Amino acid sequence: MFEDKDLVRRTLEGEKEAFEMIIQKYQQPLLNYIGRMVGERELALDFTQEVFIKSYASLHTYQPQHKFSTWLFKIASNYTIDYWRKKKIDAFSIDQTQDQDSYRPSMQIPSKDPSVTEKYELAEIREKIERNLEKIPPSLRELFVWRHVNEFSYDEIAEIKEMPVGTIKNKVFQAKELLRKHLEAEI
Repeated sequence: MFEDKDLVRRTLEGEKEAFEMIIQKYQQPLLNYIGRMVGERELALDFTQEVFIKSYASLHTYQPQHKFSTWLFKIASNYTIDYWRKKKIDAFSIDQTQDQDSYRPSMQIPSKDPSVTEKYELAEIREKIERNLEKIPPSLRELFVWRHVNEFSYDEIAEIKEMPVGTIKNKVFQAKELLRKHLEAEI
């Protein structure tokens, strides 16, 4: 498989198949991330397509010394933030509680092939996590999803959000703690 930097170079040289390979590689991770941030599958599909269009148009600005995935997810993050601003979704304080009317992510976390019983148990756990994840402020939810769903490193997240790594670690920890508290309250 080709490295992202090679695919970008080949795309810039006019090879359309190279960008198609980028889309194939990042379509599902972007869709998972955006889906959890906007809470609607159809909207997430549209947004994912828009992110690829924006990234294609801006590909000449990509700097190969940085990870391509970080650059791409920064575009996705900015697009999602713009959506929130247009929808007038307020920013949340870390200490502020979120009301029950917030949106619910509709996409599930992918899993391996467990037994039928394990699938049922995993589905219950996923539903609880998804239900309680919606109670976490969007700014913390985003970081949690990148770290624990998309498996980005703290350094990658810090680069995307242009924040210190320590701040990212702290906010991911806060998101986990809020999620844990919500899950414990359900028991």
